[in-house]
Amino acid sequence: MREAFPSSMEAPACPAPQPDPRGPTRYAVPRGAVDTHAHVIGLPPDYPFVEPRSYTPPEASPEAYLAMLDATGFDYGVLIQVSVHGTDNRRMLETLRAHPGRLRGIAVIPLGLSDRELAELQSAGVVGLRLNVLYGGGVGFDQLASYGALAREMGWHLQFLVDARDLPPIASEVAKLPVPFVVDHMGHFPTSAGLDDPGFRTLVSLVRDGGWVKLQGAFRNSVEGPPYADTIPFARALSDAAPDRCVWGSDWPHVANWGPMPNVGELLDLVADWVPDEERRQKLFVDNPHRLYGFGGHKPLAALG
Repeated sequence: MREAFPSSMEAPACPAPQPDPRGPTRYAVPRGAVDTHAHVIGLPPDYPFVEPRSYTPPEASPEAYLAMLDATGFDYGVLIQVSVHGTDNRRMLETLRAHPGRLRGIAVIPLGLSDRELAELQSAGVVGLRLNVLYGGGVGFDQLASYGALAREMGWHLQFLVDARDLPPIASEVAKLPVPFVVDHMGHFPTSAGLDDPGFRTLVSLVRDGGWVKLQGAFRNSVEGPPYADTIPFARALSDAAPDRCVWGSDWPHVANWGPMPNVGELLDLVADWVPDEERRQKLFVDNPHRLYGFGGHKPLAALG
């Protein structure tokens, strides 16, 4: 598995997000919209960073995240445990407990936690586990089946941060998982690889056959840069494969990005090209994430299994 950036004891600092997020200008965000991918980040010594790690971020406070949601028109959010905090989920869990109606969480944990520890995660609002093979501090795929079994027991789903080019050797194992799975960042690979890349074709097949995918990460996948037009055919291919299993995320605060820092509004405007159909955008922003994460009176999808 490839790493997006080499881990180092001197992990490079990354810039803060833009301070003036806005909503889209090309359409209206529907009521009940969910941002399914963001991070809150604390600072040492209260919230230590792991060593080695792939980058060193600035603080991303819960207050700043909620302000971004308000500014962009999103009613709900899903926090993803950030790699630099490793399996120390405290900052995320504190935020979830403070906003139980508005937020859900995806944790990163080692195997072997006690029933009490697992119950505490669940009661805080955790609905899934993340496996990450791209950034230092994550948990990899070595024990995929065991994490799948744990997720089934807890009524959780699995989320993968993986380069789509690494999917073909593990696709059969992923397809056998007993719980829903979600692939981050449209596969987190450069658009220069092309639509016919075996990894991307594998991702499309997995999504068509029942997997979920996050339509996000344009600034990570694009080789052209803003306005990220080279990502459009990839997003459309995934949306066409499974319009009922695509969700969107801001990826705020855009860590590990040393290129132009996007405004969330720019990323939202791009969705008008990714998903031109208004009914599909309603699914992307509202219907699909409500089912998957358990908003709007729904139970999380994995808990129904």
